[in-house]
Amino acid sequence: MGSTVPFKPWLLDASSAPDIQRYLVSQQIIEAEGPPIAIARAGDGNMNLALRVTRAGGGTFILKQGRPWVEKYAHIPAPFERTLVEAAFYAAVQIDPLIANRMPALLHVDAANHVLLLEDVGGAGDFTPIYADASMPIPALAELLDWLERLARVQVPADRRASFANRAMRALNNEHMFRFPLDAANGLDLDAITPGLSAAARELSGDPVYRAAVEALGRRHLADGDTLVHGDYFPGSWLKTDEGVRVIDPEFCFLGDPEFDCGILAAHLTIAHADPAALEMVSAAAAARRLDATLVAGYAGVEIMRRLIGVAQLPLTHGLDRKRALLHRSRRLVVEPHKGFA
Repeated sequence: MGSTVPFKPWLLDASSAPDIQRYLVSQQIIEAEGPPIAIARAGDGNMNLALRVTRAGGGTFILKQGRPWVEKYAHIPAPFERTLVEAAFYAAVQIDPLIANRMPALLHVDAANHVLLLEDVGGAGDFTPIYADASMPIPALAELLDWLERLARVQVPADRRASFANRAMRALNNEHMFRFPLDAANGLDLDAITPGLSAAARELSGDPVYRAAVEALGRRHLADGDTLVHGDYFPGSWLKTDEGVRVIDPEFCFLGDPEFDCGILAAHLTIAHADPAALEMVSAAAAARRLDATLVAGYAGVEIMRRLIGVAQLPLTHGLDRKRALLHRSRRLVVEPHKGFA
């Protein structure tokens, strides 16, 4: 009897245009005898390989592959199936064209190699600059809040709900949001990021009241819910286009608390020191949707903490005083969430 050779996925070589060209030919996306392509990194995302492919005759698209590791931190394993969950998200939101039209079109799914081909809508970049200049345009924020409100109305059919448990990705995110940053033995050299930050982190991680509240929120994050959640709703997932904001990277999606996305959004406005009117808009939108304001605040507080003293660092120019103030804000939001963002 012959032996079966195990399938070996094609892990794309981001440094080799010929490798990418051979892959695209294998998927019948381009012609074998066609002109050469050009490739470049698309954005500065942490999780996945994302390449902007330019055809010689004009036109671009995005090629995205989630490998069995975190792209920016190759020593951290990551669920290989995450791009397939992302593809399921794109399929689920087609029920509402206003949600789908604010995302890139999904053009091709290679399930065997876990690769997506996406419309290229991000020529103007994402909203990461708000950390430097605090300039969150109110019309863009209104679009982002409206997108979340509409997403919460999407009903996932019973036969698709298992796809959105997304347990491996949720566990990865949970580890890096709720546990790892508060582990005094995690090995992160925070003083190399901002001198004095290690002491501020120890102060927070040594606070038993704070730790208990974070752990409770972490358990809630892992519990299944009914609302489809994007799961990573921060400025790196919002693209600027001539037609308004476009939302990308829903591979962390799950069925859970709608307050989670709202809290993540509020956290990043707080970190960016956005105009207070922006946070007031988020609070007002949450109230209009009858969300639990204490959950929004709690999730926001945890996100602020993990972005300052965890692995997923942001491009911040904040000094120690500003970061200490944000960590104090994190504690208040988590321990006294009823006080809100005031």
